Amino acid sequence: MIELSLVGMGTGNPDHITRQGVATLNAADLILLPRKGADKADLADLRASLCAQLITNPATRVLGFDMPVRDSADPDYQGGVNRWHDAIAQVWLAHIQAHLPQGGRLALLVWGDPSLYDSTLRIAERLAAQLPLRVSVVPGITALQALTAAHAIALNEINAPVTITTGRRLREQGWPVDASTVAVMLDGQCAFQQLPAEGIYIWWGAYLGMPNQLCISGSLAEVGAQIVAQREVARAAHGWIMDTYLLRKLQV
Repeated sequence: MIELSLVGMGTGNPDHITRQGVATLNAADLILLPRKGADKADLADLRASLCAQLITNPATRVLGFDMPVRDSADPDYQGGVNRWHDAIAQVWLAHIQAHLPQGGRLALLVWGDPSLYDSTLRIAERLAAQLPLRVSVVPGITALQALTAAHAIALNEINAPVTITTGRRLREQGWPVDASTVAVMLDGQCAFQQLPAEGIYIWWGAYLGMPNQLCISGSLAEVGAQIVAQREVARAAHGWIMDTYLLRKLQV
């Protein structure tokens, strides 16, 4: 039996990992850290740094693995993502068979929280079809929590809902029907540029919780271009960027 623990790591700040998360990492026999290529080496280094700071159990092994790459040019987005997840599950399986052949406790660090726009749990379902597996989740600070904390704002208005969506859906379908506040995840193309800018306020943040955190807020008409420009500069400087934002229609 493999005991798989998915530990939410927030945005990479070691202070954002809970005591439960630290205990889970130290109880693991093996921790797998994904490598996503030279241009994203900082991400692997950050995970490795967290492990170095937080793991005190000498019996816990930390092992890096090369993450399969999704074909971003595949016109079948849903199918392409599913094939990518299948490939990741096979890599996990190979490492489990090689390093935990008799079973044991495996841990993975997950950006933010495994429940919010992350597919680690779906990949674990594929793994469960191939070997005895028990999954547990240690919750982490989500990107939205880090964003609202950075701007010192409430996520919702009084007695009002919040719609959480993706940049892809915002770009393709526009402003969600009947929404007054929209939180946008996984937006690599600044989909807010497709919206009528007047009457919308935006709170944007990148590298949230990290020393290089960036935050911009204001009327979308006034700061939208600034966000696009700042995002490009930051991405070029670091080779990667993780950002999210909140949009709210202004009361008239």
